[in-house]
Amino acid sequence: MAEPGQQGRHPGSAPGRSELRLRVLSGLVLAAVALAATWLGGFVFAALWLAAGIAMAFEWITITRAEPRTTLAALCAAGLAGLVVAYKLDTGWSAELAVLVLACAGLLIAADRGRDRGWALAGFGYAALVALVPVIIRDRPELGAIGILWMFGVVWTTDVAAYFTGRALGGPKLAPRVSPKKTWSGFLGGLAGAILVGVLVVQLGRSFGTELPFGLAWVVVASAIASVASQIGDLGESALKRHFGAKDSGQLIPGHGGVMDRLDGFAAVALLCGVALAGSRLAR
Repeated sequence: MAEPGQQGRHPGSAPGRSELRLRVLSGLVLAAVALAATWLGGFVFAALWLAAGIAMAFEWITITRAEPRTTLAALCAAGLAGLVVAYKLDTGWSAELAVLVLACAGLLIAADRGRDRGWALAGFGYAALVALVPVIIRDRPELGAIGILWMFGVVWTTDVAAYFTGRALGGPKLAPRVSPKKTWSGFLGGLAGAILVGVLVVQLGRSFGTELPFGLAWVVVASAIASVASQIGDLGESALKRHFGAKDSGQLIPGHGGVMDRLDGFAAVALLCGVALAGSRLAR
């Protein structure tokens, strides 16, 4: 994701302008695809997030150098596909649990060493958040497309507002050892923007007759927490790449790097939403 207060090439220089144009263009294409899939829902939406999850698993295995790399990545892909298909076919929690156990067992058996087992399992869990949670939210009648649009709005606005606020205001660094270009001004700018857009998305949904099962105050709180989680997710991925000496998670997305680079904050928000969904289900 974009880094608050990022310096890099000056945006007025020719290479800087070209890089920014490429980043904006690819971002717009990705946003259009995500929004179209959200509108369509169903298996189209599930296929998009399954593909994103599989790409993230491959990138995670590559960054962490877990071996045998190809086998572990393939097992992650198979496990993610099995989980999504089992959920969409409504096979029940027992079948989904069986797929999860088989996938984890396969990774444990196939990995060369203990550290490879740990990184492979962590990568599978990380990718499963992205592959499953958005699909579950989209299918929930009380959340549906507005729930997904809220997630998009909060994460995207956090990213963009943090980037431009940090660049404009600068100031003290947020986490210099992990990501030296991030600033507290960018953090606060992203937080403020996310709260505003989160509320606007929910209010827009209400104007079209979609009523989420919580009030405005909860939307403000949830948007703030999600924005903080998004920025923590961004820092977490930066720490992972720094630990393994990687600049980007991949080169799949022009101007952005890999899928993990684009969805690190979204994965953190998906984790929060997954915990909230599980808690609401247990509370019934």
